[in-house]
Amino acid sequence: MEKTEVKERNSSTHFEGKVISIRSSVVDVIFPGRVPALRTRLEAGPGKNVVIEVVSHLEGGVARGIAVSPTSGLKRGDPVIDTNDMIRVPVGKQVLGRMFNVLGETIDEKGPLAEDSERNGIHQPAASISRRVTTAEIFETGIKAIDLLTPLERGGKAGLFGGAGVGKTVLITELINNTVGKHEGVSIFCGIGERSREAEELYRDIQDAGVLDNTVMIFGQMNEPPGARYLVGHSALTMAEYFRDEAKQDVLLLIDNIFRFVQAGSEVSGLLGKMPSRVGYQPTLATEIAELQERISNTATGAITSIQAVYVPADDFTDPSATHTFAHLSASIILSRKRASEGLYPAVDPLRSWSKMLTPLVVGERHYKVAQEVRRNLAEYEELKDIIAMLGLEELSQEDRKVVNRARRLERFMTQPFVTTEQFTGYSGKVVDLEDALDGCERILGDEFAERSEGDLYMLGKISDIKAKAGAGKEASSQESENGEEEEREETAEVEQEKTAEN
Repeated sequence: MEKTEVKERNSSTHFEGKVISIRSSVVDVIFPGRVPALRTRLEAGPGKNVVIEVVSHLEGGVARGIAVSPTSGLKRGDPVIDTNDMIRVPVGKQVLGRMFNVLGETIDEKGPLAEDSERNGIHQPAASISRRVTTAEIFETGIKAIDLLTPLERGGKAGLFGGAGVGKTVLITELINNTVGKHEGVSIFCGIGERSREAEELYRDIQDAGVLDNTVMIFGQMNEPPGARYLVGHSALTMAEYFRDEAKQDVLLLIDNIFRFVQAGSEVSGLLGKMPSRVGYQPTLATEIAELQERISNTATGAITSIQAVYVPADDFTDPSATHTFAHLSASIILSRKRASEGLYPAVDPLRSWSKMLTPLVVGERHYKVAQEVRRNLAEYEELKDIIAMLGLEELSQEDRKVVNRARRLERFMTQPFVTTEQFTGYSGKVVDLEDALDGCERILGDEFAERSEGDLYMLGKISDIKAKAGAGKEASSQESENGEEEEREETAEVEQEKTAEN
């Protein structure tokens, strides 16, 4: 979209134009007087029910805009009102516990907000460098694989990268469950182009967890026009910036999915007739991502910590949408389809994921050494897999066998049952402190569980849970044995009865 200097416009003067062309979400409007500025909100149709944002100017007093609401029913000649202002969304404590669309209208069937509610324009400049502050503080999530190998930064931006079906949304939902309850600030969930049912399920999950009163949800759903999906991220950031700058609170911003934002921008670009760039993306891809990401920052008054799911088309990490997003992040969590197929959930790839926080000065010497040792063992095991596949485990040296033994147990210890998937897996969800994760890895690296079955370490919380799991396994085995003996006795009795009857 074309850039313009963002200005707040509050004039009460309204100008009227009329629709001269409609092509899907692109609407051309002619104004006999002054042409509305870029990013102005226009209201079209007899009931002013179609909202349009001006994105470019054409010759002859024509403004071209993208509709952020459905254009069905709109026709040539319909009146259009220039509101002389940008799209605004409500901000402040009144939005807590509510669900909104891109225009700041409530969609949770709890009634609209008050008419005099404070509203801010959705296009705001990013915080200047002089206002920003940097911190080196860890944001714990309660998920072992993330806290140990890719620690998140308070006030940073973390990305969850993966193709379809590897668990991005499940991981985001678990992060909400684990962090929103203990997060002292405000949590904002922004759904960009995701399924409508996911929004409804997430709303109920947050309500059941008892944290809805400190949470705001805003959606531009999959069935909405590309203009709505493109702008909903900016609407969410306007709300987040108010809590950071005015209420002086920390904000946890969860976005699902950044790729849908890129995809919506590509659709808008195509509708506007712009020449596509590499792989068919819009020529302004880097700028559009930067405009959104650079608004996520820390200031002296508060921090916006962002966790973003990023769909990777066809698992191709060289795709422009992924590579341009990588540049803005402080941590990248790569989800592996291979690990997901092996049942190792969360399917975090320990060798490709990274975090700039994983340094001795930030996380401490112990955490850094344990993480590096875990990575080293897993990397050596990855190199040995080809030899094992061709020649078998018996052909490895004694030291290499120990590496394989440790690595396989570390892989299984890194799995974790989630609270949000209890009904599907049958495992009770666990939240694991970083200290417990470090302790477990140190004990595995010390070969303490070398004689244990790998399965005993699968889907554990803390390493101490292994005793309870082993006890439950013995009990189940004993019960199965008793059941088997009982069945055998019953079968013997039946056979004897049949013989007696025959005689």
